[in-house]
Amino acid sequence: MTTDLRDFSGQVVLLVGAASGIGRSAAELILSRGATIVIADLDQAGLSSLQSDLGINANQVKCVDMSDQKSIQALVANVISEHGQIDAVVNTAGIVGPTNTKLEDVDWAIFEKTVTINLFGTIWLTQAVIPHMKSRKYGRIAHVASIAGKEGNPGMHPYNTSKSGMIGFIKGIGKEVATEGITINAFAPAVIRTPMNAGTSDETLKYMLGRIPMGRVGEPEEAAEMLAFMVSKACSFTTGFTFDASGGRATY
Repeated sequence: MTTDLRDFSGQVVLLVGAASGIGRSAAELILSRGATIVIADLDQAGLSSLQSDLGINANQVKCVDMSDQKSIQALVANVISEHGQIDAVVNTAGIVGPTNTKLEDVDWAIFEKTVTINLFGTIWLTQAVIPHMKSRKYGRIAHVASIAGKEGNPGMHPYNTSKSGMIGFIKGIGKEVATEGITINAFAPAVIRTPMNAGTSDETLKYMLGRIPMGRVGEPEEAAEMLAFMVSKACSFTTGFTFDASGGRATY
């Protein structure tokens, strides 16, 4: 009998940024594959809606502020205390920041906020969960970066900076924990049809769509399939890598 390495039975998977978009789709998919999921976000209304749709318990729903290191540390400690383990983490949390904005016109407070949530939040979450995974000699971590972190999009300087920083951070950590039974990888999608892109300028969206050979945006369900693989037992010999879902934009 062949074992399905995509099955999450007996595993606890923490999904951060799960209230909408890619995170919501990933939560639905990973739950369907047998995991005990814990969903976390700052969006309480979105979390309540998802909890209701999925029929999960209250202790599987957590509030977290990705701009606050102590909030992230408390989240991880709470999940371990209540569920006994964290086998995998999917981090889809993030903000776009300003778009179609010249560098000299970017407000520093907004630049700093974007980098804090997207990059520092990724670092703090990884720092918090790695010791637990090391103690168990097993773990899977997937952080959502962006094609912008590989190629850069004009007028999106804080976002570009945060996502390229994520990719570089993940490359180093992947090597550092390579013998610990832990894999950590980045996911770099092109434009995905999510609420996160609702505020992106038409000019920026036109630029990004024009670079996608398939000529369309990606769907949250397509991204979820990739993330589910990345945090499954099947992803056992790939770490520090950046998986693309770009409709042909990135072929390297």
